[in-house]
Amino acid sequence: MNLPISLTLLRIFFVPLVVVLLLTKGQNMDLWAVLVFLLAAVTDLLDGMLARRRGQITKLGILLDPIADKILISSAFISLVELHLVPAWMVVIIVGREFAVSGLRSIASAKGYLLEPSELGKTKMVFEVAAITVIILEARRFQFLHLLGDVLVWMVMVFAVVSAVQYFWSFWKRLDERAKRRPSHRVLVMAREERAPEEKDVAAQ
Repeated sequence: MNLPISLTLLRIFFVPLVVVLLLTKGQNMDLWAVLVFLLAAVTDLLDGMLARRRGQITKLGILLDPIADKILISSAFISLVELHLVPAWMVVIIVGREFAVSGLRSIASAKGYLLEPSELGKTKMVFEVAAITVIILEARRFQFLHLLGDVLVWMVMVFAVVSAVQYFWSFWKRLDERAKRRPSHRVLVMAREERAPEEKDVAAQ
């Protein structure tokens, strides 16, 4: 197991701690929750950077990294719903998008190719981290950040939907390209099969 994958797994292990800190009432618990959450988010930057710098980009890492992100973000948003800080319907859309894209990645992997994270998906992740951080801080300490938190959640919604459409479009585009290549391959195979008897006749003569 290389260092980038270890950081990805560490991000997953941070998830229960983030949830406990968010749902526990106590002095400075919100600050601890933000600190641990941001630390987990930083590992997302580090694992990708280290994987590229060390040449340790693997299929496991490509598959595991977005899963770790989705678990962290989904758990944080669901906790915020429990605290009545974010509307449940918005979180349903955000988390539902994560499940849909994860399912799409599994189907793509079964067909022999990987859907790598897009720039829109990465931008969505930045807005998610910012939204969760601001909402946690404004709930108990900085009420003037309430409007900013609402704007950031809506930005997450927009990028979630748009990036999901991009992933599905990319998936169907690859399927179409593969379908277009298959007939030519079959024609080539049939042509070879038709030439084979002729070659045998020549050899017999």
